[in-house]
Amino acid sequence: MPPSSDAAARVGVLTPSGMLGAGFTPESIERGLTLGPDVIAIDGGSTDSGPYYLGAGLAKTTAAAVRRDLRILLKAAATARIPLIVGSCGTSGTDSGVDWVAEIAEGVMAEEGLDLKVARIYSEQDPGFLKEQLSAGRIRPLPPHGPLQPETLESCTHIVGMMGHEPIAEAIRDGAQVILAGRATDTALAAAVPLMLGMPAGPTWHAAKIVECGGQATTDPRLGGVFATIDHDGFVIEPLDPTNICTPISVAAHMLYETANPYRMREPAGTLDVSDATYTAVDERRVRVEGSRFETAEQHTIKLEGARVTGYETVSFTGIRDPRITAGIETWASYLRTVLTDRIQQTLGLSDDDYGLDIRLYGHNAILGDIDPDATPPREVGVMLLVNASTQNAATAIAKVANPLMLHLPLPDMAYLPSFAFATSPAEMERGAAYEFVLNHAVDVDSPAGMFRTHHSREVSHV
Repeated sequence: MPPSSDAAARVGVLTPSGMLGAGFTPESIERGLTLGPDVIAIDGGSTDSGPYYLGAGLAKTTAAAVRRDLRILLKAAATARIPLIVGSCGTSGTDSGVDWVAEIAEGVMAEEGLDLKVARIYSEQDPGFLKEQLSAGRIRPLPPHGPLQPETLESCTHIVGMMGHEPIAEAIRDGAQVILAGRATDTALAAAVPLMLGMPAGPTWHAAKIVECGGQATTDPRLGGVFATIDHDGFVIEPLDPTNICTPISVAAHMLYETANPYRMREPAGTLDVSDATYTAVDERRVRVEGSRFETAEQHTIKLEGARVTGYETVSFTGIRDPRITAGIETWASYLRTVLTDRIQQTLGLSDDDYGLDIRLYGHNAILGDIDPDATPPREVGVMLLVNASTQNAATAIAKVANPLMLHLPLPDMAYLPSFAFATSPAEMERGAAYEFVLNHAVDVDSPAGMFRTHHSREVSHV
């Protein structure tokens, strides 16, 4: 049943975990239902895992994990007669990602005998439409990107717009009970119903930010999701697991997570300001937050995300434990690059402009690079060679040229051939197409929902 448009005294938001498919216990959802939620909201994706999932239009989660989580949540939503909202379906929010999650949901509902109205909200964008907006001066770059070129739009395999709460609220008003959205801000999923029910924007958007990663705002994120109770003066946050705890520090600290400014966070409709927020322990496991504000923007904007193919990759990985080489591992890596570049030219006739090589030294400085404070010689090093070329065959050929070097290459002053250990056989692992993010831009829009398309599972009447 869609929430009433009458102003409520309080609104409950149940967030099972930080991402659909990450798992949670049925008991945590059962406890969440006893707290009186008005909506179940969960994110279905992220850009955290890089551009591949957007570029390829594929999910990082397995269907079995999504099906398992959806079964619990669909039954809970039906029992409580409240909406279930999933955003950024299929990891990146592509149209195929929305359809993938919808097909899983429809299969679960058929198996469980559930009759719920489903809305699919699509967020993929047509490059032709975006080029028109670009020509009209309605697209601007977000730091650190520069001005957008039309050919960049044309080069993307997929482009999504990041919706706010408005298309989700519109789908609920039109009778949807399950909302499967394309790319959306993490916070929009939890904010939609409270805003519909008359909660003030400041506490609503702040609560939505705190719950968006599930248990991340607790002292033990491994124990699952959280519940927010929003009222007209603030909100209370508590863990779903009765043994878990929220403290003022654990809640306040979540504003540091994935934000450029710990006090201000931009949404399509405006900016959340928590600079005057207070965090008070209600008891040993709940925290109340007051003083959050929301500044409505003069111009509504939709952020664009796009990815394109940069080439094809092949990977090799070998392990080195020879103490002479590990003691001079950076010299060895530089020597490997020099010898390999020469052999590629001699063997394949390719110049270094025709391909890319990345040599990563795991166990030495592969994570922090030159700023690693530990300068002591490593005991063992894993060497990953990542080759990028215009074709898969070329990338693999280059990796095969590197094979004997990654097995026996000595330092220039060594009088013997060392032996290293490849992690796999064959040593060359083809990764297929590689992608890069090329859009980090915002579009000025007249309608918050105008760039998104909603499909309902069956005819619904406007509420």
